[in-house]
Amino acid sequence: MRAFVCGCSGLVLSEDERAFLRETEPFGLILFKRNIDTPAQVKALADAFADCLGRDHAAILIDQEGGRVQRLGPPHWRTYPPAFRFGQTRLPLDRQAKLVRGAARIMAHDLRELGITVDCLPVLDVPVPGSHSVIGDRAYGDTPETVATLGRAAAEGLLDGHVLPVMKHVPGHGRAMADSHMELPIVTVPVEALRQSDFAPFKANADLPAAMTAHVVYEALDPERPATLSPLVVETIIRHEIGFDGLLISDDLSMRALKGSFRDRAEGLFAAGVDIALHCNGDLQEARAVAAGTPLLEGKALERADAAMARLGGKPAAGDFDPVDAWKAIEAELAITA
Repeated sequence: MRAFVCGCSGLVLSEDERAFLRETEPFGLILFKRNIDTPAQVKALADAFADCLGRDHAAILIDQEGGRVQRLGPPHWRTYPPAFRFGQTRLPLDRQAKLVRGAARIMAHDLRELGITVDCLPVLDVPVPGSHSVIGDRAYGDTPETVATLGRAAAEGLLDGHVLPVMKHVPGHGRAMADSHMELPIVTVPVEALRQSDFAPFKANADLPAAMTAHVVYEALDPERPATLSPLVVETIIRHEIGFDGLLISDDLSMRALKGSFRDRAEGLFAAGVDIALHCNGDLQEARAVAAGTPLLEGKALERADAAMARLGGKPAAGDFDPVDAWKAIEAELAITA
């Protein structure tokens, strides 16, 4: 098994994709809207990936946050509100957390019905005034306390439903003045400002099983390299100061924030201390280059991957949760429509 997650191009695996999966044996597969049609189709795609690798419990990832980042949606799945909607209520923080946990539990039910085992949620970034809207209402609030508390609730809701949460984007994307999908953001504030705000939600949730890096340069930490490629950020900040020792996954290597060949990008993130490379766009030529720069998943990285996947605890028993009734209760609190 190699230490990368790849995408696929469509609703079914092509013969070339099947051959690539069998040859390279990636840790996981990530799904996007281009891969989503009906529940039966998504389940068949997830099963096909697992069958290619001969694994009973494959890592199938998705970004299912709610709001504008929601790969599963109508007509087959409900529309979820963005994260910030929960923090906007006038309810006490503990009541907000209960709603967030409940919504995440319903998301987990949706995902596990399809064979999806990993959700790239919660977003623990703390946006600041004037920052790029790429985070915006994907954040649970604009204070570290709110983001940390509601992010924890979302992670617990996913785990309640036997789905692995991946907190993102460590050590914090909220100050970025650019969209890392399109260009490299550079954050210029002193390290103490980062400690007081950006790092805080991740530090409060450092015991969670998995996290995703930020393609952001923090000049006070490493003026030359984005966090994903920086040994200084990964080892000194994420691993030691924040205290996160779980499975560390890169953000998407096909984002324009990163430069160089795809093999170089992969080799760079592993040299920095990241455990898993993520390549999302389904371009098989790029994926082959990523795979060429990716080592076998072994040693400490394998221990972290095994520990993270062990948190799934199997699949929930059929009939132990009613998502319809649970969603009605959340609708009543938020006064929103499904």
